[in-house]
Amino acid sequence: MPEQFDCIVIGSGPGGYVAAIRAAQLGMNTAVVEKDTVGGRCLNYACIPAKAVLRVADILAEVDDADEFGIEIPSRTVDFSKVSARREKVVKTLTGGVSGLFKKNKISYIEGVGSLVDGGVKVGDETYTASKAIILATGSVAKSVPGTSFGGRVIGTEEAWALPELPKTLAVLGAGASGSEIASAYGRLGVDVQLFEALDRVLPTEDADISKIAGRGLSKQNIKVHTNTLVKDVQSHDDKVTFSYGDATGEAEWLVIATGRGPDVEALGLEAAGVKLGERGLIEVDGNLRTSADKIYAIGDLVPGPALAHKASDEGVIAVEHAAGLETHPIEYIDIPRATFCTPNVASFGLTEEQAREQGMDVVVGKVQYGAVGAGTVYGDRGGLIKIIGDKRYGELVGGHIVGAKATELIQELVNAKALEGGYAEVARIVHGHPTLSEGVMEAARAADGWLIHG
Repeated sequence: MPEQFDCIVIGSGPGGYVAAIRAAQLGMNTAVVEKDTVGGRCLNYACIPAKAVLRVADILAEVDDADEFGIEIPSRTVDFSKVSARREKVVKTLTGGVSGLFKKNKISYIEGVGSLVDGGVKVGDETYTASKAIILATGSVAKSVPGTSFGGRVIGTEEAWALPELPKTLAVLGAGASGSEIASAYGRLGVDVQLFEALDRVLPTEDADISKIAGRGLSKQNIKVHTNTLVKDVQSHDDKVTFSYGDATGEAEWLVIATGRGPDVEALGLEAAGVKLGERGLIEVDGNLRTSADKIYAIGDLVPGPALAHKASDEGVIAVEHAAGLETHPIEYIDIPRATFCTPNVASFGLTEEQAREQGMDVVVGKVQYGAVGAGTVYGDRGGLIKIIGDKRYGELVGGHIVGAKATELIQELVNAKALEGGYAEVARIVHGHPTLSEGVMEAARAADGWLIHG
């Protein structure tokens, strides 16, 4: 293997491997350094395993609701060993695909921990130089809560998706996206779940109307939701975890901490390399993802902005294109779609209604329930909600928020409309297929524009 490259990427998650492939497409001799497994945490331990287990819960919920559609299923069981086997198969398939893309694009793969040295990257006893760019894409690590530490039966989200067997009870700290997904998956698989959130509602960063509906849905899935609640006195035992909250005590077979993550920078040697850190220990970068050190870029969970895989991928493309001398444009982080795959699905982009009003906009709101269009009734989800936030001054689309079936797919239409400089009036007049859930997006846009038809 050569010791000189044009581009070296540290980390092979969705940010790192996409950056490496784009660099190779642009003619750079590229290497990827990975300390664990191809695909990083997202493919191996987080995003993909999570969705594989959630998909099982989705199917089980459909089986349980089958009688509403005239299908009688006398009994059903969950073979968690097969659930785990399928999860591992999904992971292997996708990580194998990434390895194949590395080979296709002639990307060198270097196993080990990478740290920055003068002009290059040190891995073990070897040093590799990069003439054009070093891309830092090492992702994030789990953060505990004050007074509680990981160990024993106190675990993080990654371990939660790989439990050795289906527990009877589970406690989850944090009702953000990760915590809500874990609670929704295991609750529907028959586990008694306690979900704790320190703030006043689940999914507290989402629009208040959306959080309210999501919270009602979660509470119907073997989940006891505790908001405005702090958990203390956590003790891990051989077969359970005990804890207190408010004036009560509780216990569960496992306690999952899903309250946040921090940048994985410990091994990188940033200070010696002249890479500056900013707020919350994140790396300071400009719109091209350049750090304070020459030819060193940082992307993904290492830098400000939402900690999302698709955000990291786009940043990786921008970084290597800038290193190649191409014209790039900074990301509008507020307009990146956000998705939570609990049931009901939650998806959003842009500003919430509250945020738009705080910014002094002339706010217009268009809201439509799924039941207002035919598909909501046909497919059995009348309780979902589509909410569009606009600014009357220019008819601008400033936010979109959806809770319900396929919300994570439906949100993309609004994201695309905004990216192409369309407003809610334009979405209202785009012909949508019938009967589809996407008609609800059109109707919400019509509601914002003042001429709702079905409602």
